[in-house]
Amino acid sequence: MLRKTRIAAAAICFTLITLLFLDFTGSLHTWFGWLAKIQFLPAVLALNVGVVVLLVALTLLFGRVYCSVICPLGVFQDIISWIAGKRKKNRFRYSPALSWLRYSVLVLFVAALLAGFASWAALIAPYSAYGRMASTLFAPLYQWGNNLLAYFAERADSYAFYSTEVWIKGTSTLIVAIATFVVLFILAWRNGRTYCNTICPVGTVLGVLSRFSLFRPVIDTTRCNGCQSCARNCKASCIDAKNHAIDYSRCVVCMDCIEKCTQGAIRYIPRHKAKQACLAPDEKGGNHSRRAFLSLTGLLATTALLKAQEKKVDGGLAIIEDKKIPKRATPITPPGSLSAANMAQHCTACQLCVSVCPNQVLRPSSNPATFMQPEMSYERGYCRPECAKCAEVCPTDAIHLTSLAEKSSIQIGHAVWIKKNCLPVTDGVSCGNCARHCPTGAIQMVPSDPDVTDSPQIPVINVERCIGCGSCENLCPARPFSAIYVEGHKNHRII
Repeated sequence: MLRKTRIAAAAICFTLITLLFLDFTGSLHTWFGWLAKIQFLPAVLALNVGVVVLLVALTLLFGRVYCSVICPLGVFQDIISWIAGKRKKNRFRYSPALSWLRYSVLVLFVAALLAGFASWAALIAPYSAYGRMASTLFAPLYQWGNNLLAYFAERADSYAFYSTEVWIKGTSTLIVAIATFVVLFILAWRNGRTYCNTICPVGTVLGVLSRFSLFRPVIDTTRCNGCQSCARNCKASCIDAKNHAIDYSRCVVCMDCIEKCTQGAIRYIPRHKAKQACLAPDEKGGNHSRRAFLSLTGLLATTALLKAQEKKVDGGLAIIEDKKIPKRATPITPPGSLSAANMAQHCTACQLCVSVCPNQVLRPSSNPATFMQPEMSYERGYCRPECAKCAEVCPTDAIHLTSLAEKSSIQIGHAVWIKKNCLPVTDGVSCGNCARHCPTGAIQMVPSDPDVTDSPQIPVINVERCIGCGSCENLCPARPFSAIYVEGHKNHRII
């Protein structure tokens, strides 16, 4: 019963979190966006103390249920392992913990966060890794399926579906997503939860906490007949059946061992009820465990304190244009992100904002300093003043907006006019697209020749009023490069 309950809860969480990355309409986030905010690392980076305390308390009570129910990457590995188990049963065996590797990876992960390399640290963060796979690999398949339904629905005079453009938002992100998928698939197919118990920094932290969990699976030595069925079916490889011991730092409380034991020798009970005479003793190294727990707690507390700061952002809705990306001296970060430094420090590069942006303004960065974190570009659309989807879904508050009015007053960059690309100058025709569509009235058209009143008009930009929304760049008819483009600001301004 415990195993079935765990599987049902995991299936619901996994399905809903996956749909958050696949849903290009953004409608699901209103109801289930909280599932992204209760992920461990986003909650830590957002300084969401309530969620962090809840997850810590959950682990201290029941063990690593977060890894087997809430974490989408953990459930994803379980699905792969379950499929592999259909071909070969009883395929696992106990293996000692690689503690040196687990703690080394954790120290490097925390050091990267403190040094401002959050985007690189996010490469091994579980929620971010799954988000990249879902938005880069699964979302196109979902969108193609939607477009196929829209095709047939239109021919049946139904508009229940509408087509959406399918495009790869970044080559580097695609390569990383494929590599992550391949590595996880191989590890889960062959060895179950190897990634969670050797590389995942969240798994390591929760593993230290789970050593002190109130409820845990324990082995009753008076009932055990030594068949080792529990160890051969433990995807965490944490059950030493010969010594009747369980490594609780690696146990993800999947309950598989309880179901597989035909003797009823494994029970999930409070630790104080585990009688030393007949039940397996706690794993060795209790004093070491406590020292590790205190050290890691202090490390995490220091990380959270050094990251204290507020954040902000937004997204859009417009016509897709076939353009080339201009070379910007400063990349543009979304409204509400405060600054490039704030975005780099708090963003987990999970791609959720990229997936939900209705105007396809956001895309993963290929810049090594902000690798795979979102940045703005206006070849396919521009940032609409009435849209705040990215801020609504950001689980870490790296993008944060209190209202749409606040967004309209944030200057994320300013427009720059390129004379040699402007059609009135090159072709002698009238245009004015940039001025007509500027939401702040920052662009005015003036005669290109002041001495000739009917000469073609060219744009003049009031930099103080421009907010950098990109409407001018996106709607400029010049090809392949727009005659006007947005240069980003490292620190956003209020106008």
